Amino acid sequence: MPQAELPGLYYDAEKNRYFPIKSRIPGSSSQSHASQFQKNPLSSSIQATKLCPQTRVPTSRLLHLRELNGNAFNFDRGRHSFQEEFRKLQASKPVVWRYPGTVNISDSALEQTQIDVQTLEGQIETDVLLAGSIDGSLSFLKVGKFVQHFDHGVTYIPDHVWPSTKVEAESNETPKYMWRPPSASLRMSSRISCIRLSENQSFLTNNDDSKVHHALITTLGSETSGGYVYILDLLEPVDFTSRLDQRLHAVASFNYTVWTADYNSHTNQAVIGTNLGAALVDVERGASTWVCRSKSDVLAQQFDQTGNLVLCGLRNGAIVTVDVRENQESISARFTRHRIPYFSSGRSNQKQWFELKGHIYPSQTIYMPSSISSLVSLQSYDHYFLASSMDGSMNLYDHRLTKRGAVQSYGGHVNSHTRMQLGVDQSERFVISGGEDCYLRLWSIKSGKLLFEDKFSDSVPTTICWRRAQRSMGREAERQRYEEQQLFGQNHNSGAWLGSQEGLFHMHWS
Repeated sequence: MPQAELPGLYYDAEKNRYFPIKSRIPGSSSQSHASQFQKNPLSSSIQATKLCPQTRVPTSRLLHLRELNGNAFNFDRGRHSFQEEFRKLQASKPVVWRYPGTVNISDSALEQTQIDVQTLEGQIETDVLLAGSIDGSLSFLKVGKFVQHFDHGVTYIPDHVWPSTKVEAESNETPKYMWRPPSASLRMSSRISCIRLSENQSFLTNNDDSKVHHALITTLGSETSGGYVYILDLLEPVDFTSRLDQRLHAVASFNYTVWTADYNSHTNQAVIGTNLGAALVDVERGASTWVCRSKSDVLAQQFDQTGNLVLCGLRNGAIVTVDVRENQESISARFTRHRIPYFSSGRSNQKQWFELKGHIYPSQTIYMPSSISSLVSLQSYDHYFLASSMDGSMNLYDHRLTKRGAVQSYGGHVNSHTRMQLGVDQSERFVISGGEDCYLRLWSIKSGKLLFEDKFSDSVPTTICWRRAQRSMGREAERQRYEEQQLFGQNHNSGAWLGSQEGLFHMHWS
């Protein structure tokens, strides 16, 4: 039964009561910087720059204001924090490196983590990349300054590509070499559609048990076979002289297309998005259960922080909330059928509703103008998540206030039909995405302002993952180091890995 809206409160259907509305993300802008792009989402890069005014304070002016006013000052008709403005300034001047020879190995899925590696000198912790491609290849890439066993495997040395000259670069840090062992590549049955790590919490939490136990890997499926769900064991130390397929285990196979997935490490369950809806998979037993049936493909998924709810982004532009708790199955042996009304704008000549079956909350359905491309939940702020669609729209939503629309919008994103990931940094200050114009763009999550956009590749950056906190330091130590980071010192975690058909890129700033 629909509940009346009360000022300052929101209604929780599950708990059947009202709760006070917390303020939006501290410092977020009440005005949308994307409103001028909505009429023409495929705006040119030059127009995007003009319509998103650059309000960054020049370095000299920023230092002057800090000397006069301390860490908080007034500038450009607003109150600003010196540290926040300086971080924006750093993020607006990244340095980008390309790894030649990595063509078509990371254009479908990409993740970075730290694992234990067995070497001749003993067991060490090292950075690795898991990369998946459209042609079905799965690669294990070791990242380090000193690459062992040069007589085996392939070594990739980074080339500087942005800024155009090293003189303009704000950071002199050179990224590490990359090495692909001869036994660390596999050819899967079809396209790698998704890679998710078992540990997906923000480093701002107090949980120090951040060791990645395994990775969830899904394949799309082909004309002759459906998609697969695999688990890659990362808990035991890796010996790069052994074959990768010895660690890879098929969990489940399906007779339909598997577009996306997400992993809940607390319950050892995965949720997969298919052309028939969403299914919950027990990765230990291999059993699968449908939680939502839909005629519209599920292209993007994201667990909420509790693990009880899953956001599913559909091809028809809807974002639905699905309850995946096991006790929901005992309520009814059959799915509940829902008729969900379409968003009225622009759909006068189409159906006014679509049908879903499952344990969903129709009142929390969100509509975007086109197919959903990516979903990312924020860990630092409950109920907030980012979403992008294939018309160039990109928004921040509050899951409690879906009827009020987007909390923040981000202008300048260019997309018409491509599935591209959104990447959020560990501090959840910035979000980046590639565009169909081959530009990379970076926004402030709070203000919605475009801080960086430029082109350094001739292909679309479709996959993104931010460098994770060093596991050996522990979560709390990493959080303290981040907060106490000297503003003019090197911040080695402020960087991201980017994948495209042209190859792998690494972006970072001081």
